Amino acid sequence: MLLSLAKEIKSSGYTPDVIVGVSRGGWPPARIMSDLLENSHVANMKVEFYTDIGVRSRKPRITQPVTAEVTNKKVLVVDDVSDTGHSLKAVASHLRRKGVKELKVVTIYMKPQSIFRPDFYAKTTRKWIIFPWERLEAVRLIARRFNSDKAKVSSIVRELKNSGVSSSLVRQLWSIVSLDAGD
Repeated sequence: MLLSLAKEIKSSGYTPDVIVGVSRGGWPPARIMSDLLENSHVANMKVEFYTDIGVRSRKPRITQPVTAEVTNKKVLVVDDVSDTGHSLKAVASHLRRKGVKELKVVTIYMKPQSIFRPDFYAKTTRKWIIFPWERLEAVRLIARRFNSDKAKVSSIVRELKNSGVSSSLVRQLWSIVSLDAGD
């Protein structure tokens, strides 16, 4: 998907001066996009909005401003998903206040209910997405939430398997979480 997105960005004629990965989900795709667009000028921003799987704060909070000079520069923001769109809206506002020359946003997924439509995205979905770089975090959050209810944990693990995570990987991640908990 990122390869197709990079081709789309290139064909649009947009050549960013700086690529900004939105922490934490946007870091892996921003790094890959950096290679695909042959642009090593990568910066970071951190926005906190989700506190658990499917649980959000009242509003997103920028906890780390952009880490590069963006004034009068063309900026490409990279994130994994535009879910509600509130985080990306906060990122875009922050960067505009910093005086960017031109701003484009790319995400892997966009959800239909998002209030922020990225300039580029690969797919639309209503489903909750667990990206490869956040699988262990998801298993930890699930374990914490259902710590004493083994039946619920089993059904969640089954769901992870049904979402394309192999049984072997789920067992490996679960063993790491069990070690963390001292089981």
